[in-house]
Amino acid sequence: MDLDALTAARREEWARLDELSRARHLSGAEADELVTRYQAASADLADLKTSAGRTRQGDHVSTMLARARLRLTGAPENVLRQIPRFFALQLPAALYRVRWTTLVIAVGFLITGTIVALWISSDPVLLATLGSQAELDYYAENSFTDYYSENPAAVFAGTVWTNNAWIAAQCVLFGITGVWPLMVVVQNAVGVGTAAAVMISADRADVFLLFIAPHGLLELTCIFVACAAGLHIFWAWVAPGPRPRGEALAAAGRSLATIAIGLVIALGVSGLIEGFVTAQPWPWPVKIGIGAAALALFLLYMLVVGGRAVRQGETGDLTEYEAGTPTLVAG
Repeated sequence: MDLDALTAARREEWARLDELSRARHLSGAEADELVTRYQAASADLADLKTSAGRTRQGDHVSTMLARARLRLTGAPENVLRQIPRFFALQLPAALYRVRWTTLVIAVGFLITGTIVALWISSDPVLLATLGSQAELDYYAENSFTDYYSENPAAVFAGTVWTNNAWIAAQCVLFGITGVWPLMVVVQNAVGVGTAAAVMISADRADVFLLFIAPHGLLELTCIFVACAAGLHIFWAWVAPGPRPRGEALAAAGRSLATIAIGLVIALGVSGLIEGFVTAQPWPWPVKIGIGAAALALFLLYMLVVGGRAVRQGETGDLTEYEAGTPTLVAG
């Protein structure tokens, strides 16, 4: 096919298509003409791609077709219809995709935290670097538990919620570095392990577990999920597969960034538990049971609802209409 000859022959028709797609108002006849010229230009684009692959002329026609398609079908979808799809399909599918990475991160966190706790608690020299004996005793007897009740419950819940949501968002958004999510996991594991070491050295390991468990079950799981999402985005950049690297990264970013939105809600629940449940003088089975129930609901949503959404073909990404037609690749 002679690209220059085809361009010369179709230039006026493509210009008319572009003119109609840019018009603010169309009569009935003009709308019909737009549809007709859209179909003709689509056939021209198919010929161009079949004969010559990707070309400058093809990109030009593709841009005009995209504008015309938006003019023909570009009415925004009702937000009230988008919300159910987001929570029933997109978000659970994205969560389901990172389930195994989340498990690996959780196991790594527990191993690291346990090693740090046992190592520091068994070495008086290391313990001494954390503070004087009086300071360590005060932390174990007062500061650790007072942290959960020294501020009004609503203020405390809001503070921990915003802090944890910001950490989760950073893990997803900065996941492309491949370093940030791992750094967050290691820092938190070392921090939790160090606090546990101080409590173990004061024979208050039971208090540590009882105060961490109600909110920590869901809170830490959310952080693990955020780190897993960030690492998946990084891996899409490192190993894009048959797709162009930019397209693979964009798809992973769009689909997995939904996790950050979902985790804001889940972390809000854990913040409420931390602010209104952990410090309450209720029986520990009740408080831990509330935390365990919250985690169970999250895992049910992630694994059961998410698995069903994935089997229906969902990936968590936008629809083709919203994200644009993907590039066809072999394999």
